[in-house]
Amino acid sequence: MQIAIALFDRFTMLDAIGPYQVLRSLPGAEVSLVAERPGLVADDSGSHHVGADAAFADMPRPHIVVVPGGPGELAHRDGGPLREWLLAADATSEWTTSVCTGSLILAAAGLLRGRRATSNWLAMDELGRLGAIPVDQRVVEDGKYMTGAGVSAGIDMALTLAGRIAGDDVAQAIQLGIEYDPQPPYDAGSPAKAPAEIVTRLRAASRFILTGQ
Repeated sequence: MQIAIALFDRFTMLDAIGPYQVLRSLPGAEVSLVAERPGLVADDSGSHHVGADAAFADMPRPHIVVVPGGPGELAHRDGGPLREWLLAADATSEWTTSVCTGSLILAAAGLLRGRRATSNWLAMDELGRLGAIPVDQRVVEDGKYMTGAGVSAGIDMALTLAGRIAGDDVAQAIQLGIEYDPQPPYDAGSPAKAPAEIVTRLRAASRFILTGQ
């Protein structure tokens, strides 16, 4: 079972590494980090890099596709190697998935048109503009498309996917193996719960507000 996690310049690291940590434990899984070419890919900080061990061309027909988000996603909405590979891979994939604003890449490619999907809370309007039906949930499944909300939701998405593929027992064993038992010190992980002034501050600084994208 080939699982391809796509990397691109200025991706968000946890979007990719969270699902990687979960999905590599699936029985029979071969998880690869893929990019336009093998080598180091910069994350959204610009100061850290993750190594892609294969090029898109090396994995034309993965069983599972995972697309992370990050500010670099904007460069891949209208064309280029990532979009071309994604469209070709989706034609035969069993699951096509995303984390955070990775769903904007899927939507821009037409893969989520008329489908229920989620994204980072700041990007939900943009997701709708690109033809998807935005749903305010941690993980959203519509056919073979599974999308996760912002950043840390990639772990939830991957565990949900693991359950669909290998069953609840396997998914629960993976969850226990990584001791994923969230008990955050603050209850501010969604705009519905966070203090209003913090929501306003983040919304004002959002690239979706500042750039109109």
